[in-house]
Amino acid sequence: MISGQAALNIAIKHTMKVQSTNIGQPVEIEWRGKKVRTGIYKYSTNSPLLLEQEDVKDDHVIDRRYHGGLDKACYIYGSNNYPFWQERYPNLDWQWGMFGENLTIKGIDESKIHIGDIYRLGGALVQVTQPRQPCFKLGIRMESQKAVREFFESPYPGVYVRVLENGMVAVGDEMIIEQSAPNNMNLSEVFALFTHEIDNVKKLQQAIEIPELAAACRKDLKKLLSFAIE
Repeated sequence: MISGQAALNIAIKHTMKVQSTNIGQPVEIEWRGKKVRTGIYKYSTNSPLLLEQEDVKDDHVIDRRYHGGLDKACYIYGSNNYPFWQERYPNLDWQWGMFGENLTIKGIDESKIHIGDIYRLGGALVQVTQPRQPCFKLGIRMESQKAVREFFESPYPGVYVRVLENGMVAVGDEMIIEQSAPNNMNLSEVFALFTHEIDNVKKLQQAIEIPELAAACRKDLKKLLSFAIE
């Protein structure tokens, strides 16, 4: 008989697989009359990526206040989420990496991935830290600032991870859970605290107390909590 954990491993093993590896070069854009550099314009490399502790080797992280670092070394987005956006923005030139993700992975389900979950991803070992909190640069990439609000209101935030063991990741590699954290909130639940659940004091407190949560995300949730209890 297969144990519950083994069954979980098998289910995820067959459903989460790297579809594209993406990196980007710095691009200068204009925002409110100022020149701003960004690394959100990712493109498919057709080559393996080396996941390192603070970023992906050969990728370009411009603003390290919000991207890269120990808690957000790599960003993952689900290829299965793309149709949702293609329907809303049919005139864009759709390619993998549109959301600035380093890894486009088929089968991502944010409602089943918990903060603190640890996955074997190719040759790397990674831990889930937070959902993405988009800024105006996503709106520029999508050619509409309304996309930022739509992203927040969607159930598809994607996955930020910290890298516990450096390693190469290639197309076709599987994302297999090694240690689950079922008692922690999942990505969808944390993400909802920025919109639908913004006044839910109990859930805000619960999320803030998750030890594996990215420090920046915890800081933002603490701000929301202070407003919610005023």
